[in-house]
Amino acid sequence: MQYRKFGNTGIDISVLGFGVMRIPQIQKGEKHYIDEDKALPLLYRAYELGVNYFDSAPLYCNGNSEGAMGKALASVRDKVYLSTKLVFNEYEKKGDLRRALEKSLERIGTDYIDFYHFWGINKGTADAIIENDMMAEIAECKEQGLLRHMSFSFHDAAENMKYIIDNVELASVLCQYNLLDRSNEEMIAYARQQGLGTVIMGPVGGGRLSPPSELYEKLLGKKSTATYELALRYVLGNPNVDCALSGMETLEMLEKNVEVANNAGSISTDEWEQLGEAMQEVAKLRELYCTGCRYCLPCPAEIDIPRLFEIYTHAHVYGLGEGMRGPYKEYKLSSWSGEIGTTFADCTGCGTCETKCPQKIKIQSELERVCKVLEAL
Repeated sequence: MQYRKFGNTGIDISVLGFGVMRIPQIQKGEKHYIDEDKALPLLYRAYELGVNYFDSAPLYCNGNSEGAMGKALASVRDKVYLSTKLVFNEYEKKGDLRRALEKSLERIGTDYIDFYHFWGINKGTADAIIENDMMAEIAECKEQGLLRHMSFSFHDAAENMKYIIDNVELASVLCQYNLLDRSNEEMIAYARQQGLGTVIMGPVGGGRLSPPSELYEKLLGKKSTATYELALRYVLGNPNVDCALSGMETLEMLEKNVEVANNAGSISTDEWEQLGEAMQEVAKLRELYCTGCRYCLPCPAEIDIPRLFEIYTHAHVYGLGEGMRGPYKEYKLSSWSGEIGTTFADCTGCGTCETKCPQKIKIQSELERVCKVLEAL
């Protein structure tokens, strides 16, 4: 396993981290439990293969993730770095943070957390952290040995990451970044410049880059179905990335990712830059130029037009057909309105969307074509 300096923390972090959010579970009646016969050996095997960073949260795996992580790694607690999160909307007054932290410590079965995260904060919650002097409470918890480092995870607009970094003293950032979504790339570099450790979630695009596809050949001109390998190599090829998290469910998945991580240095800076440029060139081949501005919404038939166009682009242009079956299925279960996702079959032909589209896309005919393609995935 390769290791990198984790910001200014003084820690060497494994380039592959374990996201403890998809470990095997079993259901008994209406309750969910961790399948300990599979999950605990999987987590410990990751440690044996060199993974030293494990990331959990109170709500992962129906509330059972933290406990499984702690139980699996109890015998090597001093050799690994455990991460969990504060559910920010549960914070109302001074003392709530400490109480939440103590509950996580109890669930994990440990005396301290290595990296405690403000979970999914944005500019507004960053202001709340400052106004409520939450960092003073963090300092008290640090002094008492309950946590080592305070960090944050991020899902907001990229430009707001800079505001958080500049105004709240934090040790590391956890954010999304992959071949399909490079919006945080500049801010990841900024975080690194400011001495923060950088951890990536979703390196394979939430599974969209996991199945075999044509993307490898489209980008590199070589035949290969190892899309997940290309995606993980790209993320780890970024010199400003310290660690990529993977939510691994099986030993086979773990061993494959470890193999890629062991060769993380096999892609040079020049190759990494060329790969990013190639991805941009492929994106230009889109015959359906929807920018995702969402001006076409709301649709009277509650069709999430931009989302369907986005899924189509990933499936057809990037060659990720099989990988987009899941997102399309998820779309059909819920839409922007919170109801069952509607498609072209529900279109009333009113044409309202076309009158609002700044790209002048012939949405009705394009939507019919797109939905036919997606139904055939």
